[in-house]
Amino acid sequence: MALTGLFLMLFLVIHLLGNLQLLKDDGGEAFNTYAFFMTHNPLIMFISYTLYAFIVWHAVQGILLWLSNKSARGNNRYAVQYSRPEERPSRNMAWLGIVILVFLMLHLYQFWLQMKLGKLPPVDVAAYDHPVQNLYIPVAEAFSNPFYVVFYVLCMVVVGFHLWHGFWSSFQTLGLNHRRYTPLIKTVGYIYSVAIPAGFALIPLWMYFSKI
Repeated sequence: MALTGLFLMLFLVIHLLGNLQLLKDDGGEAFNTYAFFMTHNPLIMFISYTLYAFIVWHAVQGILLWLSNKSARGNNRYAVQYSRPEERPSRNMAWLGIVILVFLMLHLYQFWLQMKLGKLPPVDVAAYDHPVQNLYIPVAEAFSNPFYVVFYVLCMVVVGFHLWHGFWSSFQTLGLNHRRYTPLIKTVGYIYSVAIPAGFALIPLWMYFSKI
């Protein structure tokens, strides 16, 4: 869980940097150029398939861990249920992960699958001497829908909570915690878990309100 989680967190940084191309007012040329490169470079393609495997493995491990913890608790219930504030994210990680998994499935269907099936119209970009698929079109259409924009932003809030607990707990699981360094790790984790989802949430908000 810790290793796959750290790999996925690194991927989110790269993915966000690419998606920020959507903020350019160029009709999607920069984003389509980025999308073509990411889906046709052999090294990137290999890393992508590794990523898909890690997502599935992380989800499976998370569900198994949740079931194991639930089984260990059994049917014992106390008259008073108490948990410290820092324990609550851990208890909710499975539910947060399920929401994120559903979001990912929808996300992949809307954009990645349409491109893989070749259903997107071609468009010319300056970086290549041949047309590329216009992935900008379905993205722009999705982010012109206020309901989808709200849904996307709320999902990023869920991602933020998931990252906040997952970041520092991954280091703890790997034994990379120390009373001198743990506060720094938690601070970096807090900044990361706010900045990355906020960056993703900015994109649909910017695209929606810039068209009004």
